[in-house]
Amino acid sequence: MAASAAGAASGQFLTRLIHPNQSKCSSSSQTLRFFRRRYQPCIMSMNGCKGSDQAGLFPVETIETRSLSPVPSPALAMDSLKAAIYQLKSEPPASASGIIRLQVPIQQQIDAIDWLHAQNNLLLSRCFFSSRSDSSDVFQSVDRNGNGNGSPKGANSMVSVAGVGSAVFFRRMGPFSYSDWKSIRRFLSATSPLIRAYGGIRFDARSNMSSEWERFGSFYFMVPQVELDELEGNSMLATTVAWDESLSLPWEMAIDALQATMRQLSSFVVNMRNERPKTFIVSKTDVPSKKYWELAVNRSLQQIERSNSELTKVVLARSSRVVTANDIAPTTWLTCLQVGKDKDNAYQFCLQPPNAPAFIGNTPERLFHRKCLRVSSEALAGTRARGGSMAQDLQVELDLLSSPKDHLEFTIVRESIRKKLEAVCSGVMVEPKKVIKKLRRVQHLYAQLTGRLKCEDDEFDILASLHPTPAVCGSPREEARVFIAENEVFDRGMYAGPVGWFGGGESEFAVGIRSALVEKGLGALMYAGTGIVKGSNPSLEWDELELKISQFIKLLKLEVPQR
Repeated sequence: MAASAAGAASGQFLTRLIHPNQSKCSSSSQTLRFFRRRYQPCIMSMNGCKGSDQAGLFPVETIETRSLSPVPSPALAMDSLKAAIYQLKSEPPASASGIIRLQVPIQQQIDAIDWLHAQNNLLLSRCFFSSRSDSSDVFQSVDRNGNGNGSPKGANSMVSVAGVGSAVFFRRMGPFSYSDWKSIRRFLSATSPLIRAYGGIRFDARSNMSSEWERFGSFYFMVPQVELDELEGNSMLATTVAWDESLSLPWEMAIDALQATMRQLSSFVVNMRNERPKTFIVSKTDVPSKKYWELAVNRSLQQIERSNSELTKVVLARSSRVVTANDIAPTTWLTCLQVGKDKDNAYQFCLQPPNAPAFIGNTPERLFHRKCLRVSSEALAGTRARGGSMAQDLQVELDLLSSPKDHLEFTIVRESIRKKLEAVCSGVMVEPKKVIKKLRRVQHLYAQLTGRLKCEDDEFDILASLHPTPAVCGSPREEARVFIAENEVFDRGMYAGPVGWFGGGESEFAVGIRSALVEKGLGALMYAGTGIVKGSNPSLEWDELELKISQFIKLLKLEVPQR
């Protein structure tokens, strides 16, 4: 009974937050509106959200993966793919819509970040996603030919993915809806598990959008035209062509666009592991400033302590613009973030629409992972720095575990996620219930939650129900969201929103925290937030913000010059 009530409440909130005028079961045939504003995609790019609701109910006619013979180098892989594309062009499919992936294994492990860095001169959309290596069930194993076989993680498991260009992208200015999700799903199939749509969603689609986030829309997903899949022990270069006459991109235009992208690619890859930016910080500006931050925290505490207020927690965030003496490429930022132990305990990501800044991050927090009907999520709250010695680190751990304030914040997050999972899943389990998760510079309280969906279509409900979690918004969710919208003085954009990928039989999303928006000539906007509950101290919460953005500053080894 409680689960049903929770499900109903979740559904009502979903309708308001994700799409105020559309429910999951709507059969409306109204055309989805695509607001272009300043964003103008490549003339041969296809926006999969431009079709009608009715068209989005049906998969494209052809979904296929073709594997080519393994080769020893990226250059030979390019030659092999170009020849296969030429042959494919001479034998066009008869279907009016479809998506075909061509993939060639490379008999050496190529770092996906290095390959993406080699494509820095291209004015095309780009994406990167690397899962936590401590999650044995996140990525499917792939065999030597690149086919998902569902075997345990080990040799040939996916490490990371880098992509350029979009075979099909999905973007709208309106909130992410069930129809949008179906528009993505129609290009995906469990029979081609490596055809995936990578992207992210705004924290709050109803908030005012600032100019730096306009090209992302309220959400942006892309199926890469060309991608490098880094595996354990080897690699794979792949191309994907998608076409749909109902979306004004016939086969001929799609295959020509793919060939044009292939002509621009570089197969010369340089190892960036020891590369560090030779620059320094010119300026750092925080929005809000510390003075106004303390006012906002005190205002939230007053709201929490009111007798007639339901608000028990609200997460306030800060944007810090860091300008460096020289531009730093997004791929260089990512390379630095992958150094050290955090690579094993965090997701790294990059999302960059054409002619837009790059949204990058190094987040430890999973939103959810779905494999067939199995779903896992997690609660993460409370933050402390690592100790300078083993004894100090243990003392910090004990302080965090025994802190009443952090226990309250963590319990709010864990129980909220548990109730949301119970509304759409059966057999929900919480194990472990409360432990310490240690990262390179910080440590958190942590719990893992698992359950089973009734059907794969419930994936949209999981996404809409879990986002935003109390860890990045507050509790109750709607009251916290309204407080944030009324009191924060900058646009979060995709910060704290879902970032990840949809696949045919599997999907994985992280929470886009510990992130930054990097733009040439403008430096980086770094984002961090902290949970405010009864007992919070404004000055200590500010110190937590400084700790969270320190991973960018210290890993890049950037220093403010001495005057």
